[in-house]
Amino acid sequence: MRKFDAIVIGAGQAGMPMAKKLARAGKKTLLIEKRRIGGTCINDGCTPTKTMIASARMAYLAGKSDNYGITIPSFEVNFDRIRARTGAITDRFRASAEDGIEETPGLTLLYGTAVFTADHIIEVRNTGSQAGVFTAELIFINTGAKPLLPEIPGLRTVNYLTSETILDLDEVPAHLVVAGGGYIGLEYAQLFKRLGAKVTLIEQGDRLLPQEDADACAVISDVFKNEKINVLTDAEVVEMRNYGNNRIQVAVSHQGKQRSITCSHLLLAFGREPQTRDLGLESTGIKRNEKGHILVDEFLETHVPGVFALGDVKGGPAFTHIAYNDHYQLMQGILTGKKQSVRGRMVPYCMFTDPQLGRVGINEMEAIDAGIDYQCAKLPMASVARAIETDDTQGFMKAIVDRKTKKILGACIIGESGGEVMTMLQLAMMGGLTWEEIRYATFAHPLYAESLNNLFMSLES
Repeated sequence: MRKFDAIVIGAGQAGMPMAKKLARAGKKTLLIEKRRIGGTCINDGCTPTKTMIASARMAYLAGKSDNYGITIPSFEVNFDRIRARTGAITDRFRASAEDGIEETPGLTLLYGTAVFTADHIIEVRNTGSQAGVFTAELIFINTGAKPLLPEIPGLRTVNYLTSETILDLDEVPAHLVVAGGGYIGLEYAQLFKRLGAKVTLIEQGDRLLPQEDADACAVISDVFKNEKINVLTDAEVVEMRNYGNNRIQVAVSHQGKQRSITCSHLLLAFGREPQTRDLGLESTGIKRNEKGHILVDEFLETHVPGVFALGDVKGGPAFTHIAYNDHYQLMQGILTGKKQSVRGRMVPYCMFTDPQLGRVGINEMEAIDAGIDYQCAKLPMASVARAIETDDTQGFMKAIVDRKTKKILGACIIGESGGEVMTMLQLAMMGGLTWEEIRYATFAHPLYAESLNNLFMSLES
């Protein structure tokens, strides 16, 4: 058995920087990765999808070029070049991450599957054989999550896609059915529609984005309708089977009626589940909830002292930036000796449809549920000068403010650069600024952010 000061399981956006910083702090550190460096973000998530979304937006702009006085008689989607560009950027990011690990003194990288055999003992298995047994006083679990595959009749008989395998497609689907209307499903639906696919989106809820205010849902629904994406809400996939040559037939219960959809490709976007099943946690005192997420306290420590969980594997907001902040909070505690709580931290996020949806803090539904005395400031993008000039008038700016203190409690921005504008209000929230201070601030003209002046104008009366 080899002893280390620290063991990090998973080289994702929390585990990778955690391992490097531990090593640089003088701790002999082992980093275990079963697949590829960079985790979901670099390999299957942020990097490849946002690269492809950029190509899809270019196709969209070419299609509406007449609006700008530019005539593009025709254009061709070269999916091979899109894939090549996406792969090159992904490879570059991963190679940079690998170089960072290799160049860190005191850090050992080992590929294989980590399995607990006791609270602080880990066996690493590589292609079925044992690669070694290791122990450490500090252990950090960053194994992330994987696509959730519910038990649906016929699932194992068809060639379905997930958010990971869809990146291996070598052609644009003729007809893509997306089962699941979360962020992943919405982004892929719009992406492939813009690249030329026929797209049908199936959502079990009665509307898209049920966690957002109804007006946000309405905007995104209108965007999809305008782009001729067929959206079925209050719909459930009940069965799937192969149909003819290379086609799939999906049986759907839609608003109480049965219907059948035949497609060339089927993307399952039902969400994600934590990768804890193969960790051997039954050999430890580490506890999980009913969904398999590792239970941690506000300092990210499990029920076993000295063992921590970071990122998606512990549940909560499943965003790359939350995983990265997990590692930062933990590392600060290790370096200073003062534990850092993650309770109450802001959770900003952005959905990269076009237009983007950027959110931070509470929305109007949550303000009402909490009984908060609030005011709502709202400005349609159709009234934003920059949006008119760029022909991007879909969406709105919206902020929830405390009526008494005049401080911002939350914001939802739907529009071009919506995530960037949302971040402006997040910084205002971090700094404790009131809406009046933003209303009369000076911003560069004519930015989208400048319209934050006008957003709060309605609150002056």
